[in-house]
Amino acid sequence: MTFRYEEAVPWGRSFDEYRRMFDVTDTDLNRRILGCADGPASFNAEMHRRGYRVISCDPLYQLAAEQIKLRIDATYENVIEQTRRNQDKFVWDVIPSPDAWGQLRLAAMSDFLADYPQGIQEGRYIAAGLPNLPFSPDAFDLALCSHFLFLYSDNLSLAFHERAIEALCWVAKEVRIFPLLTYNAAPSPYVDLIAESLTKAGHRVSIEIVPYEFQCGGNQMMKILKR
Repeated sequence: MTFRYEEAVPWGRSFDEYRRMFDVTDTDLNRRILGCADGPASFNAEMHRRGYRVISCDPLYQLAAEQIKLRIDATYENVIEQTRRNQDKFVWDVIPSPDAWGQLRLAAMSDFLADYPQGIQEGRYIAAGLPNLPFSPDAFDLALCSHFLFLYSDNLSLAFHERAIEALCWVAKEVRIFPLLTYNAAPSPYVDLIAESLTKAGHRVSIEIVPYEFQCGGNQMMKILKR
């Protein structure tokens, strides 16, 4: 089956969530950061307001803000309803309910939409998708990939994951990927295979616990330090 970017749900996380998902330190914030498959996350917008700079890339950025909002509106209720039916797969501590979770997501995506037109003009949002990244080798110190690789393991092949992560390692000195679960909250079958192949290629690979868990068991990221 061929996976199209339109099949990825436009669902944005916040600056605080990015910090916890990827265990981003204050030192990390000053590095040259690429956010890959960022979608309508507010990480870039908040980084910009705080005086930091991140480049976000996603095929979604082919669209105008109004078109992205239409896609969000078209999928929002379905995502919330699916979450209500599968509440046992999530951790309801910081976020108390599916409705509260939805409002948190809407706030992040609204922040993104408000920043998006200016960010496009400033070159902070780039229409590009894995594995074809339009950046030079080592253009970034750190690449973050949120809720795409491993999450869509049922749709994206092992070969795609290998090419995508190779591309991330080409443009960044360090890569962090979160989560390591599929969208059904099952461990991705590709994690161990990818870690083994990257290690054989000379990269340093570690699976690290992060201070974030929403999917049950989804509190791990893959960190890759390029050889």
